[in-house]
Amino acid sequence: MQHGIKPSMQRLAIADYIASHFTHPTADEIYLALLPEIPTLSKTTVYNTVNLLVDAGMITELNVDDKNARYDAVMKPHAHFRCRFCGKIMDLMDCKLPQPPQGDFMVDEVSLSFSGYCNECRNNN
Repeated sequence: MQHGIKPSMQRLAIADYIASHFTHPTADEIYLALLPEIPTLSKTTVYNTVNLLVDAGMITELNVDDKNARYDAVMKPHAHFRCRFCGKIMDLMDCKLPQPPQGDFMVDEVSLSFSGYCNECRNNN
């Protein structure tokens, strides 16, 4: 593991899960997915680990869901789209991000998300 984080089996599994699942999982989703292979895993460990990974700059916490924080391992700047019907969150890699405003401050984060209906939900409803 990088960024000065002491690796453990549980931390590595959590980081690998986020990096290999582009669904922008919640901490609870990560916990439920990993519990069968790591029966000693606790929700506290998952929450502490995702916070540690966010603080280390290895993943991003997304606040595009009204109820839960979600996590993204794609660190290249991009926007997100959240379907109001199915809740799926998708990366928008080709979306042009706004330029920070000029002024006497330093911008260290830009977040852009869209909400609406994904193609599948729009066509089925």
